[in-house]
Amino acid sequence: MLFKKLTGPPKFELGQYVKDYLEQHQGEDIKIYLGCDSQNRTNITTYATTVVFHVGDSGCHVIYKKDQTPVILDMWTRLWGEAERSVETAVYLREHGVEINTIDLDYNDDPNKKSNRLVSAAVGYVESMGFKARIKPDLLPAVYAADDIVN
Repeated sequence: MLFKKLTGPPKFELGQYVKDYLEQHQGEDIKIYLGCDSQNRTNITTYATTVVFHVGDSGCHVIYKKDQTPVILDMWTRLWGEAERSVETAVYLREHGVEINTIDLDYNDDPNKKSNRLVSAAVGYVESMGFKARIKPDLLPAVYAADDIVN
């Protein structure tokens, strides 16, 4: 699985990069956040999946992967794709020796928001795979980073 830094190329293998990053920052309070966001533009749906390293009080380091598909007009299908990509990335990291505890989902617990209809299914999916799920209104650093990248 290839990701890249915000500063640009080259792409790198995700599992080894995360392990190396954690080793280089041993002793520091690092929290890893993982999430995805998507955006439709004309004939293309773009997904941005992010891994955010929150390093103590010094800030965040963001890596990401973007992929595109033919436009997905059905909002539920497009949003479900975000959950799938997040879980896929978390499982990949787990298989490469990096434990991810929580996945940030860009869904809202406010019943007046359209994404609310997916909350129980997406949270159930994430938790069935052995991860915790966080949704809005919680602060979701990985989702906010993905939103910036996809837009």
